[in-house]
Amino acid sequence: MPMTFTASRARRAFLTGLSAAALAVAAPMGALAAEPGAAYFSGKTVKVIVPNAAGGTSDILARILAPRMAELLGATVVVENKAGATGNLGSDFVARSAPDGLTLLLNDIGSLAIAPSVFPTLSFDPVKDFSPVIMVAYSPHILAASAKLPVTDVKELIALAKAKPDTLNFAISGVGGANHLAGIDFAMRTGIVWAYVPYKGGSQAINDVMAGQADVLFNGMVATYPMVKAGKLKALAISSAKRFPAAPEIPTVAEAANLPGFETGSFQGIVAPAKTPAPVVATLHDVVQKILATPDMQKRLQDMGAEYRPGSSAEFGTFIRNEKARWAKVVKESGARFE
Repeated sequence: MPMTFTASRARRAFLTGLSAAALAVAAPMGALAAEPGAAYFSGKTVKVIVPNAAGGTSDILARILAPRMAELLGATVVVENKAGATGNLGSDFVARSAPDGLTLLLNDIGSLAIAPSVFPTLSFDPVKDFSPVIMVAYSPHILAASAKLPVTDVKELIALAKAKPDTLNFAISGVGGANHLAGIDFAMRTGIVWAYVPYKGGSQAINDVMAGQADVLFNGMVATYPMVKAGKLKALAISSAKRFPAAPEIPTVAEAANLPGFETGSFQGIVAPAKTPAPVVATLHDVVQKILATPDMQKRLQDMGAEYRPGSSAEFGTFIRNEKARWAKVVKESGARFE
């Protein structure tokens, strides 16, 4: 169900949603002067399309950003979930939208960049059909297991998977998504085989692993770590390059499984349709950057297990191209099929 944030109610909605800890360090939004180019957006409606079901990492971040964007742009900002086809339905919708900056995509860039290697008849190209705006946040994947699974660390998981090949169920948020490819890369490099079980989003996958209906998953930390802290999932490893500050007790996949260089995660970003005017892209970039740089937003991201990775729109575009090449290599080497 779409959620709308207007400039007049944005501050109230944002403050209501913040935790007490975040409020203690919150900077007044009035201290953030609107960008000069924001006059273009004044009084208009901006749609932020999340191509996944509610409750996932992209959805959580979109609903945090929307009220602040509404205030700084003087616009009405609507967060709309268009789930389907592993995020491709919503992505295609944005790619075909008018290049006016009023329809944006907030998505896991890994999934967006993976799609061309997984779906041969894909109707859009993540490099050619979008104007990169900004990287929003990075949250590593957590390799988590059901509390019912008789393993306590990665080595025991690998040993169990090798002892019972193709019997462990690996939950994925959708066929060919970033966490599916993370599972494929991990299995390929450790020599194990497990069965992939697709769901209609990360929240459903998490729920089934918690219930013991599936055994294990890689999923973004923002949506998964709260369940680990609540004791509903067992965190075996984290897919960041180094131990993550928000969860220093969890070993990295690289160290726990002896896989040097293993790094995956949810790289969330905002893109607009291709040919969106550069000044419009620049305004959106600068507004979101201002929001992400505030102390309260930095703390909230950290508390959720995410981090802001600042950079220009051009640098974000380079990242997307590199991710596309990186995952194409994994798909080719694994020989995976995604029918």
